[in-house]
Amino acid sequence: MRIDFFHVDAFTSRLFGGNPAAVCILEDWPSEEIMLSVAKEFFLPETAFCVREAGTWRIRWFTPEIEMDLCGHASLAAAFVIRNFVDSSIPSLVFLSRSGELSVSFRDDRIVLDFPSRPPRFCELPETIARAVNIQPREVLKARDYILVYPSEGEVRNIRFDRNILDEINLDPGGISVTARAEEGSPADFVSRFFTPQASIFEDPVTGSAHSTLVPYWSGILGKENLLAFQVSRRGGELFCRNQGERVSIAGKAVLFCRGSIAI
Repeated sequence: MRIDFFHVDAFTSRLFGGNPAAVCILEDWPSEEIMLSVAKEFFLPETAFCVREAGTWRIRWFTPEIEMDLCGHASLAAAFVIRNFVDSSIPSLVFLSRSGELSVSFRDDRIVLDFPSRPPRFCELPETIARAVNIQPREVLKARDYILVYPSEGEVRNIRFDRNILDEINLDPGGISVTARAEEGSPADFVSRFFTPQASIFEDPVTGSAHSTLVPYWSGILGKENLLAFQVSRRGGELFCRNQGERVSIAGKAVLFCRGSIAI
């Protein structure tokens, strides 16, 4: 089997920024064992596998450990690859996924993802997370992921987790978002970081799927439908978001790092 792959940096306009993803364009589906082995070999936060099906595309996402139910940056990377290297004439496309139909459109140099909204609910902070984090949050909410809300951007940037403690829990397939309103003078509305206990890549550089929860939360807090989000990881990334009720629009840019083929 020969698999064409593309290594793309997503949610950024600069190489070596944003969140890297591998995208594999397939004629037919290999076994889950092969897809997971490929994802382990790439050792990137996510690898997307795409097969064309009757005018649409089916997409599956794998970390080096598990198959995910939703991934923003690898979806954006896959749309970038399909538009630029498979079919440049398409104005939009639809991904079929474990989270339902995900429509994608192209506006200027941005790729716009239409994701389900996952509003969070207030909850108690698990004792393990409380012991692991160096700064206690002001509020705690949960949807797929735990959302830890802080008073300032500076606290989000200074968050540290004791991984030996945090790895006592498994939030598969979720993780922990830490978030705050952006500091005064920033063009962003809010900032975040994202951590996954027991994952080989502990801090995710940019997490599109987490914004399915962050956007409805911050839209309600700030009273705005359109939001600019910065993920303030070491690589960093920007997400242009819109709260649309039951759906969330998440847009970003992408750049190609390399392409090649895998022989299996």
